Amino acid sequence: MPAGLRSLNVAYMAKSRRFYCNDCKGQFTAKVGTVFEDSPIGFSKWLPAFWLLASNRNGISSHELGRALRVTQRTAWFMLQRIRLAMEDNSFDKLVGTVEAGEAHIGGSWESMNKRRRRAIAKAGQTPLSSKAAVIAMVERKGRVRAFTVPDTAHKTLLPKLLASIDQDATLYADESTLYTHLSEFFLKHGAVNHELKECVRGTVHTNNIEAFWAVLKRTIGGTYTHVDPRHLDRYLPEQVYRFSERENDDGPRFAKATKGADGKRLTYKALSTKK
Repeated sequence: MPAGLRSLNVAYMAKSRRFYCNDCKGQFTAKVGTVFEDSPIGFSKWLPAFWLLASNRNGISSHELGRALRVTQRTAWFMLQRIRLAMEDNSFDKLVGTVEAGEAHIGGSWESMNKRRRRAIAKAGQTPLSSKAAVIAMVERKGRVRAFTVPDTAHKTLLPKLLASIDQDATLYADESTLYTHLSEFFLKHGAVNHELKECVRGTVHTNNIEAFWAVLKRTIGGTYTHVDPRHLDRYLPEQVYRFSERENDDGPRFAKATKGADGKRLTYKALSTKK
């Protein structure tokens, strides 16, 4: 980070629209130290992009954003990835109150895959479900969301995520999957609904909020984005998590909070394009 950001001895050069640090004799812009760093795109396009992604319930595709801002699809895609980084919640605060948890598999349906893809999956020894990306999520009723990609949905994989994300004094509701059979050992207040018996609600025990989150997430990925590479799914989750967590707010506050998250974060195109 340039020394100018840690010094008060700074001057603004109106002609070049840059700042000059009288201590280190270096020049820098207002974009340094943010997701905008090294971007030739002006704020007249960056800020509308933030507004569009923060306010659209099902997201906005890079093609649509590119047409709206008059930039290339590749540039729009890179902008969206940086905005998603700004939307990431790096808080370690655990979810409290009444929390609903569940898991889902994100990916194309087996029926819609072509025969070559099906044969490749079968040859690799995978099942239709294992070929999809697994995600676990937790939702506070009328509150925050946490969502993570996981290598599998085994009990030993999901439980640490639940314990790290949910306060043990919270009331936890889930379905009656065997994945959640040992929750009573860690959460004194918990309950479950039996979806196999078509039970949706039993008093205050239900998972309607987490199901709503899954519905919006799947509609966003399958409808707006059509396809998301599994290695980038962790970048798309914060976008939906942010909008769902801010669902009680209007577009203005939601936009303002998203732009505040741009500070102190950096994402390069090389980091995005390098295969792990």
